Amino acid sequence: MNVAVTSQGKDMTSDVDPRLGRSRFLVVVDTDTGQLAAHDNSETPNTVQDPGSEAARKVVQLGIKTLITGNIGNQTLAILEAGNVEAWTGPVGSVGDAVERFKAGQLEKGNQLHDEKYYWT
Repeated sequence: MNVAVTSQGKDMTSDVDPRLGRSRFLVVVDTDTGQLAAHDNSETPNTVQDPGSEAARKVVQLGIKTLITGNIGNQTLAILEAGNVEAWTGPVGSVGDAVERFKAGQLEKGNQLHDEKYYWT
């Protein structure tokens, strides 16, 4: 299964970025093989509109069905859900840590806005 993680870097040791729209990279990890691919997300924060929504569209376009990130705004979540992407929140540490917590069932399903300050994720 391919899982995308919002990240500050390009590999498994990179810190998770809690912001979908402002994360530097989307690191896609195949949970079966461990292979990964880093997708540049640096253009998204420069959008005039909602960068979280733009990043969500990018996730959908990449064909990813599982996203691990921090808090998700309602508009962003709606875009992900329309693209059949499940969002999981609450990652800490590295990309590798986040993937392991996901596999262990230790993340929260991203079904609501957790904190108003992250509305524009």
